[in-house]
Amino acid sequence: MTRRTAFYTDELTFWHHSGPHVVTLPAGGWVQVPNGAGLAESPESKRRLKNLLTVSGLETKLIVRTAPPLEREDLLRVHPAAYLDGLKELSDLGHGYAGPSAPIGPGSYEIACLSAGLATAALDAVVMGEIDNAYSLSRPPGHHCLPDQAMGFCFLANIALAIETVKARRGLGRVAVVDWDVHHGNGTQKIYEERGDVLTISLHQENCFPPGYSGVEDRGIGAGLGTNINIPLPAGSGHTTYLRALETIVVPALESFRPEVIIVACGFDASALDPLARMQLHSDSYREMIRLMRQAAERLCGGKLLAVHEGGYSEAYVPFCGLATIEEMSGHRTEVIDPLLDFMILQQPGEKTQASQDNWVDDLAKLFA
Repeated sequence: MTRRTAFYTDELTFWHHSGPHVVTLPAGGWVQVPNGAGLAESPESKRRLKNLLTVSGLETKLIVRTAPPLEREDLLRVHPAAYLDGLKELSDLGHGYAGPSAPIGPGSYEIACLSAGLATAALDAVVMGEIDNAYSLSRPPGHHCLPDQAMGFCFLANIALAIETVKARRGLGRVAVVDWDVHHGNGTQKIYEERGDVLTISLHQENCFPPGYSGVEDRGIGAGLGTNINIPLPAGSGHTTYLRALETIVVPALESFRPEVIIVACGFDASALDPLARMQLHSDSYREMIRLMRQAAERLCGGKLLAVHEGGYSEAYVPFCGLATIEEMSGHRTEVIDPLLDFMILQQPGEKTQASQDNWVDDLAKLFA
């Protein structure tokens, strides 16, 4: 079945840069200046995803849109004025660090506002029923950003800004955020940990980023108690483990919460080729994961589903993961064949390791039952 799927993107988001880096290290001293873009959060993985949508023909099946930058009055729904002013000042300066692992460059503030604007427009269109679902190719990403501090390549909390703006405009109620970026969605958690109207779920590699964080004990505070779920997975977890976690923990939590819309913080950095983590997912993993979310959305909230791009740092492989995701969302399958899929399936955890990972997920499921 085909669906009305929108794809939100803007060329300007690919123009954010923050100077020479080598993966995450600033170049200079003992760190040799790179030949290419250098920083792991480069435009290439995102640009190549968009290009693959074009050359595969899938783009012609989508409703392709852009959106205006988010206005200051909407930014203030999540971020204090002093933080926004400081971020703008650094951006105008053209260099510096807005927070841990958050180097900033010229024009980054305006591009971050555009990134948040894409996510907001996409959520608004989904909530209003203009489209069935949407993918927002937002960059810079947002799920690490705290209200008053940038972190992990994130300057503005894209998803939280979208939620709060659409709540204000449309009276949106209960929202579920499922974050499967390989790093913990600490910013989204912090913003909503004391509220019961937004369910936040993060599947992430244990102890990866923020460094040393697991989070299973963090369940929310006060009115938000029980509406924050962390699912730390052991390094090396693959396709079967992620699906088991979604089926036994995430989907039951969604069914209990009954959201009006489901938002996926869609990082592709749990793929086996990502340089910033050690997981074993492949393109069909993301196809199956978004299928579970789409089916849950159809049962619970009229199919209202939004995926917002987060991490993913393999320039060669992110496009195949993204294409598989959007193919499943739209119901259109292209002729593209993932050239590494068979190889990656062969590299999945062995029987003994898989049994251990299954037990890990089952033990977590008991905590959230």
